[in-house]
Amino acid sequence: MSYASLEDLIERASAVEILQVADRDQDGVADPSVIEAALAHADNTVNGYVRVRYALPFAAVPDLVRTWAVSIARYFLHADGAPDYVVRDWKEAIAELKDVSAGRMQLTAAENQPEPQSSPDGRISVVGPEPVFTSENLKGWL
Repeated sequence: MSYASLEDLIERASAVEILQVADRDQDGVADPSVIEAALAHADNTVNGYVRVRYALPFAAVPDLVRTWAVSIARYFLHADGAPDYVVRDWKEAIAELKDVSAGRMQLTAAENQPEPQSSPDGRISVVGPEPVFTSENLKGWL
């Protein structure tokens, strides 16, 4: 299951734009193989970043993931060079995906809670903010 669809691309970019960039054989219809390749590229890109923090596949695709997939697929469809606004959307999607991967941004869907990661020696580490109260900063208070 792809994170985005042809309908999502058309909703974001318009049927005219998608036809211009995906009708490679000039028959007046967006080529299914071109659309599928762009959506698969977007899925693989998203998965590469989010699998660091989330279990895949998603039980339900978060709206933000769909937005990123559309931006990435749209950029990929512009094989001969994307307009500035398409590049801007793509760069924003990649930046946010990097934030997810680094733990600076979380997806809000309850089904997508981060999985604890274990180390080779079997210990489990939890990714999160630094502790507020430590024995070091509580010296003199205990």
